Order: sequence, then C-alpha cells, then structure tokens
Amino acid sequence: MSLELMRAIPKVELHCHLLGTVRRETFIDLARKAGAPIPREEIEAFYIRGEKPVGVLKALRTLDEIIQEPDDLYRLTSEYLEDAAAHTVRYAEIFWNPTGTARVSGITYPKAHDAIVRAMRDAKGITGRLIPAIDREQVPAAAVEMVHWVSAHRAPEVVGIGVDYSEIDRPPELFEQAYRLAAKAGLKRTAHAGEFGCPWNNVRAAIEVLGVDRIDHGYTVLDNPDYARRCAESGIVFTVVPTNSYYLRTLPKERWALDHPIRHLPRQGIRIHPNTDDPTLHNVTPTLAWQMMMRDFGFGLDDIRAFMLNGIDAAWLDEDTKRRWRREWSAEFDALRGDAQ
Repeated sequence: MSLELMRAIPKVELHCHLLGTVRRETFIDLARKAGAPIPREEIEAFYIRGEKPVGVLKALRTLDEIIQEPDDLYRLTSEYLEDAAAHTVRYAEIFWNPTGTARVSGITYPKAHDAIVRAMRDAKGITGRLIPAIDREQVPAAAVEMVHWVSAHRAPEVVGIGVDYSEIDRPPELFEQAYRLAAKAGLKRTAHAGEFGCPWNNVRAAIEVLGVDRIDHGYTVLDNPDYARRCAESGIVFTVVPTNSYYLRTLPKERWALDHPIRHLPRQGIRIHPNTDDPTLHNVTPTLAWQMMMRDFGFGLDDIRAFMLNGIDAAWLDEDTKRRWRREWSAEFDALRGDAQ
C-alpha cells in the first residue's frame, strides 16, 4: 500500500543533479558516440549500490568527459523529467555544474544553458527549473566566473545557484564572493553542507556566511544541538537524501536506519524534505525515496504529508503558486490516503 501511495502523492524534487539522472543505456550511448574506451562493465558498476558503492563523483566526472554537444544535455534533461513525471513529480529544480561542462565538455555556458532550458520548456506534465552549481573542488575564482555567466545569460527557468561536489577541505566560506554576487543578481541560494561527515559548522557557514535559503543534506548539524535548535526555530528546510553514500559506507548495516541523521533531524524540530540526489546512480526513484522515509526511518503518513508541504515551502516559486499547491496538494494527499485505507 505505501509504495502505491508514495508513487501517487504529488511531489517536488529540490535536490537532484542532472548528470546523476543519466539512464544506463544513455551513458553507454554517450560513451560510444564520444569514442571513449570505457568498458561496459565499468559503466554498469556505476549503477550498483550497496555497502561499498562505486563512487558517484567518478561517474559524474566521466560524464563531463563524454558529453560533447548541447543535444546531449537536452537529452539528459528530457529523460530525467520524463522519468520524474512518471513518479508524480510535478516540479523539479535540477543542479547542473557549468564549469565542468565548459572546461571539460567544451560547451559554452550559453549553448549548454539554452539546451537544458529548451528541454524544460518541451517537457510534459512537469515543471523544470535549473540551479547552476559551483564545483567546490575548483578554485573560488571559477565560482565567481560561473555566477557572472549565470547573471549575463539567464532565462526565467534559472532560479538560483548551489555548491556541490566533495565538501572535504572545501568549506562554504571559500565561495562567499560568488554568493554575494548571486544575491546581488537576485538569485536564490542553497549549498551542500554537512554531507560527508564534515563539521557541523559548515552548515552554519552556509547559512550565516553564504546566506542560503535552504540546506542540502546538513546531517552533521546534529553534532551541535544548540545550532540545530536555531535551525529548527528559523524554519529553514533541509533537503535530505535517504540513499546518501556516506552513511551507506560508514554506518553498520544493522544500525543504518536507526542511526541515520534523517531519522533524527525532525526530532530536533528541523524541517526536512526527501530527494533522490543522483537517482539512477543511487538506484532510486522518487517513489522509493519517499517509501524509504516510512519503511526505513519509521515516519508515518502525517510526517509524509508535512514533508510534502515542506517541499512546497522550500521551492523557489512565487508565493501565490505555493499557497495554491499547499491547498490543492493537501486535499489530494488526504483523498489518496483515504482511498488507501
């Protein structure tokens, strides 16, 4: 029953990386078109999840190397939006790293941006929005450059910026200048923080130094109960990922669901919203991500309803749409819940 209900409920997706949505067959086809000597078994390994999952970051870097033209980005975007819509995702904000596309794929920001936006406009049954994201493994100057690209060539579908890739030794403060520029340009802001077991003060820096509107991951904020309480009081939403690789690797299998921060963040009053992150590479769908909230972390339908509304509140939408969706989706959820009982 819960799987059917989790598929049927209306959803927003706020934490999903474009390259992490690539279908296995598309990955293989892109490698073939690029003439890249990537063994098929290596590509297949990117789609295996378990206690020791193959690095998602390696897969993302590999994709930058084999994406060759704007139509490849159009294809990735179209396929993801089609896949997400099949799981009743009605609105999706998608992260994309322009620096890698420009420097590795060789596609300029305007051409890449236009291809992704065109796919969003062509999509049926789902609204797509784009979040150009800073590659935090690059120098801060590359982040500033990226924000200038975004400001100079911006469609309405581009709603804000983020920062992602490995957080280790790359604290949020490095990108303060880029975030100040984004704020001045009227862009919304989010940041991956507290993802890889990194210090809780990365979450604080994202909020207080970068001025983010929401937090991606944020798990280690629990290491400082006082600051976790401040986050709860502020109402900021954390976009969490049930299939997060770090906790799959570091928590004992028998304790994973019990000790995972996702189970404990709401107990501290922090508002959360579940997402797929890199859905195909994590071997997860939006339906499964939401089902895991019940099956693995013990949340009930009242919690699920609240998480759904958290997603609407955290989405970078106009307030009229948010109010309407809260009203309409609440009624739809309640009707689906009644039918399922």
